[in-house]
Amino acid sequence: MTRVLVLNGPNLGRLGSREPEVYGSATFDDLAAAVRGWAAGLGLEAEVRQTDDESELVHWLHEAVDTRSDVVLNPAAFTHYSYALRDAAAQVTTAGLRLVEVHLSNPYAREAFRHVSVVGPVATGTVAGFGQDSYRLALAALAPS
Repeated sequence: MTRVLVLNGPNLGRLGSREPEVYGSATFDDLAAAVRGWAAGLGLEAEVRQTDDESELVHWLHEAVDTRSDVVLNPAAFTHYSYALRDAAAQVTTAGLRLVEVHLSNPYAREAFRHVSVVGPVATGTVAGFGQDSYRLALAALAPS
């Protein structure tokens, strides 16, 4: 079974209580369970992680390269300014692996500072604005054909 790291950045551990009008009422545990279920149905093994720590997220991207794992990445706030995360994401794709950037909301329909992603240009693709289904669509893009 193909392993996929599903990595989530800051504040996503607060899903369900943080701005439910934007991010929905499902908790992070709900999201993680859904991701694992969708992945299994697609022939993928998803390892779902969340951190508020930029350096830990960078380390996990290095791990993806070292273990030859594709990545679904929700960089959250790091999307807009973390060049360290951008460089680690670039290592994933330059290693011949795939990295799909995901967002629950549509950043372009929100505040202007959210309109720029430093990760998007080095990602294989981006899925945004479909709530939890953004993750399902990202996993489908990584599924074996």
